[in-house]
Amino acid sequence: MTLDPTRLVIAALVGLAILLLLIIKFKVQAMISILIGALSIGLIAGMPLEEIIRSVDDGIGNTLKGIALLVGLGSMFGAILEVSGGAQSIAVNLVKWFGDKKAAWALGITGLVIAMPVFFDAGLIILIPLAFSLAKKTHRSSLYYVIPLLAGLAVGHAFIPPTPGPVLVSTMLGVDLGWVILVGLACGTVAMIVAGPIWGSICGKKYFVPVPEHVQNAKDFDESKLPKFGTIVTIILIPLVLIIMSSVTGIVEPLKFLNPIFNFLGTPFVALLIATVVAMFLLGVRHGYSMEELEKVMTKSLEPTGLILLVTACGGVLRYILQYSGMGDLIGNAVASMNLPLVILAFIIAALVRICVGSSTVAMTMAAGIVAALPGISELSPLYLACVTAAVAGGSTVCSHFNDSGFWLVKSLVGMDEKTTLKTWTVMETLVGTTGFLVALVISFFA
Repeated sequence: MTLDPTRLVIAALVGLAILLLLIIKFKVQAMISILIGALSIGLIAGMPLEEIIRSVDDGIGNTLKGIALLVGLGSMFGAILEVSGGAQSIAVNLVKWFGDKKAAWALGITGLVIAMPVFFDAGLIILIPLAFSLAKKTHRSSLYYVIPLLAGLAVGHAFIPPTPGPVLVSTMLGVDLGWVILVGLACGTVAMIVAGPIWGSICGKKYFVPVPEHVQNAKDFDESKLPKFGTIVTIILIPLVLIIMSSVTGIVEPLKFLNPIFNFLGTPFVALLIATVVAMFLLGVRHGYSMEELEKVMTKSLEPTGLILLVTACGGVLRYILQYSGMGDLIGNAVASMNLPLVILAFIIAALVRICVGSSTVAMTMAAGIVAALPGISELSPLYLACVTAAVAGGSTVCSHFNDSGFWLVKSLVGMDEKTTLKTWTVMETLVGTTGFLVALVISFFA
């Protein structure tokens, strides 16, 4: 059945408007809003009811089968890293090596590494006392150290698996995670440098934000009880190396005999499972935690994953509604006539949703759903699709403002007013997203 193109366009515009109105105006939960918006598109477009139901089933099933285990394992892995003091261990050791003068670089790198397995909010709360202690010690504005830390956390959260965002986008686009990690590291490293130490130095000189009073007299934690730096880094690298090796052994001729082994070990959920089990023993049991205590910590970490998975699944429904209705073909033809690279289109869509809704997860979900519905996606090279994934990550990071919970969390923890937060944090987020996108765009020219 061929649907009327004009009706399709109207349906898409009305459905997306309903979605945004529900979230922005009426504060309806994102999962419900996305689902209502997707169903509205199908009904207004005149899709057969059984086709709408099929879109819902395929959207939920095909989306969750790629990320459910990863989000769950990643949450447990991050929880072990958090309670063991692994995050502080990396930060403390890097600051020692870099020295006080270059401590901002150490905090940026720490944030980038820690945000891959640990959620942004948790990573910030764990590490911000170290940034404050450095500011107190050097008598500098806390922004000099906090901004690099925030930039690193934002980069790790948006660009580099196994954090849920890029895993979600890569699953919907059908791109190998090994390529996403490699491109994400390239984009994220440049973005962290620009938005972290460089922008942090500018902010630190321009805006003096003192260390909050409630941490002025806080005691330093006992560094002797922290796990070893080498152990933490090795454990974090396990899933990244295995996933990358799965991709490398598939294309490097002398290593192809290893491909069957690394195809299994580098399957994302297997790689993350191995890392989680290793972390349980090296960071848990060997540091005095009983298996019962670890079980409670890991189970507790799964509580926020339900919302992430459900919002993601509804994003998958939106994608299949657009695809099965034929809207993907219409958008694809429009993009082709504009000669607009897909990387740029992905960034623009994600950025617009981010600015309107505030949630980076919703921005990634909607942008990935629209892009994945375009014709010919499966024919693009893995490297190009990884660049598209990074572009979506960049667009979903820019312009954090009053409708983003991260804006208020940073404002409260750092002790800034709204105006200063806009001038520092919002600009930093925009630098992270835009720089990462530009690096992805450059890489895409070689794909």
